[in-house]
Amino acid sequence: MKQEHAPIDTGTTSGAAAELDRQVARLHELGYPQLAGIAPDRFDALVEPLRDRLPATSTAEDRIPFLLVVKADLVPTVEQVTRWAVAGKAGWTDMADELAGFRPIEGVDVPGAPVYLLLDVDTGAATLDVRPNDALPQITDAGRTPLTIDEGVALVTQHPDVFSTRNAFQALGSRAANKRIPSFWVSKGAPRLGWCWAGNPHTWLGAASAAGRA
Repeated sequence: MKQEHAPIDTGTTSGAAAELDRQVARLHELGYPQLAGIAPDRFDALVEPLRDRLPATSTAEDRIPFLLVVKADLVPTVEQVTRWAVAGKAGWTDMADELAGFRPIEGVDVPGAPVYLLLDVDTGAATLDVRPNDALPQITDAGRTPLTIDEGVALVTQHPDVFSTRNAFQALGSRAANKRIPSFWVSKGAPRLGWCWAGNPHTWLGAASAAGRA
């Protein structure tokens, strides 16, 4: 049974800034500056310009106002995934050898900076049991954008309770030259980055989306 999730107060400048500080602290706790090979203050300097791009208003209670996304170019995906922890179990992936082949799909414009904000994030509860191939046009027709692998990783990193408070989800915004869709769920009792087929529906996987990037 899913638990109720409390809305994050970002309806004020101070609320949004406090949430950004929490997310930065989380990354420091997980050793991201060291993984990136830079000093902690240099890591913070990469984030600082984003304070001017924080959302000014609250989002719906079932959405996450924003996520601080760290690109795989700065901290490798596998290093990020193995630092997840859900119910005492570390994250894992069996996609390490193929991750480099996944790129943002047409129409998904990712900022050039090594860190950026993903805004108004929805884990896609309305698309549970909908084929990814069918969910993608629903997302784009609504004026939203599907998540990339980096963004899905950021979601689990900042909200490790996502699988119990919301739902497992897929990142339709990253594709390789095959029919695989990057997917995030709990497998073997641990959080996992894996994949499912683009044409297969799953009652437990939603198509995650966002309003945009900054």
